[in-house]
Amino acid sequence: AFGVIADIQFADAEDGHDFGGSRRRYYRHSLRLLREAVRAWASENPPIDFVLQLGDSIDGLNARRGEAEGALQQVLEALGRLPVPVHHAWGNHELYNFSRARLVHTGLCSRPAGGSDGPPDRECQAYHCSPAARLRLVVLDAYDLSTLGRDPGSPRYQESLRLLREKNPNDDLNSPAGLKEPQFVAFNGGFSQAQLDWFDEVLKFSDENQEKVVVMGHLPIHPDASDRVCLAWNYDAALSVIHSHRCVVCVLAGHLHDGGYCLDSHGVHHLTLEGVIETPPESNAFGTIYVYEDKMILKGRGRIADRVMHF
Repeated sequence: AFGVIADIQFADAEDGHDFGGSRRRYYRHSLRLLREAVRAWASENPPIDFVLQLGDSIDGLNARRGEAEGALQQVLEALGRLPVPVHHAWGNHELYNFSRARLVHTGLCSRPAGGSDGPPDRECQAYHCSPAARLRLVVLDAYDLSTLGRDPGSPRYQESLRLLREKNPNDDLNSPAGLKEPQFVAFNGGFSQAQLDWFDEVLKFSDENQEKVVVMGHLPIHPDASDRVCLAWNYDAALSVIHSHRCVVCVLAGHLHDGGYCLDSHGVHHLTLEGVIETPPESNAFGTIYVYEDKMILKGRGRIADRVMHF
């Protein structure tokens, strides 16, 4: 069993609204909801084995207020009350607050230090591990290609900016207005070819060893589990890798605060979790997933519905 939560986006600030001004965001209450989730997970019996934090743990508002380090510390302290590993995806809001180079030295870097569990490119935060027999977790780095959190003089930044401008001619690169591929906005990112090649090799190993694979990352990679704006830039390339193997049973993502779900044509469940940040204080948005030989059962709290996902 493992816990799942997405888009906490904590800031010690009064309630606000999204960029469109129409959706309420409960910045301060999100930490209280996280603490409630931690208490619920701590009382699970049998106990959970790990937690997946699907990205955007603190809000970009912290960067403007000079409070990024303190906000992150409070989130990590809450999660640190659990005696189990927490696997973190990096989202756009982490990268509004910190450079990638800085994030590596925070508690949000859950990639093992040894290096053998991830791509050869040490800057890529993807990795895999086996939390139970015949079960593998793959954490993808959905901002491997991105203009966020990178030095503007770096080759990866320049490559990402070229790709973004090629697909998005708008003055505001966060605007999807008029785009044929509206996911090409600056608050999204994508997967480098090196990461996709590594992902393919991991799934090949899992196929050969008859493992079930759960994939997690901040950005959804199936258009039926997201709106078109919130997808990873090259979601289709990641899907192509998954569909060339038999082992993947579920893909977990955040980013789209309304959540989403689909069972795709290859039998893979794509679950996009509702965001804590837009959850009223009297509700919540987290879940526990129980893994069986032939299915996963999500027990949701608050905005997150229960779900049975058969393999």
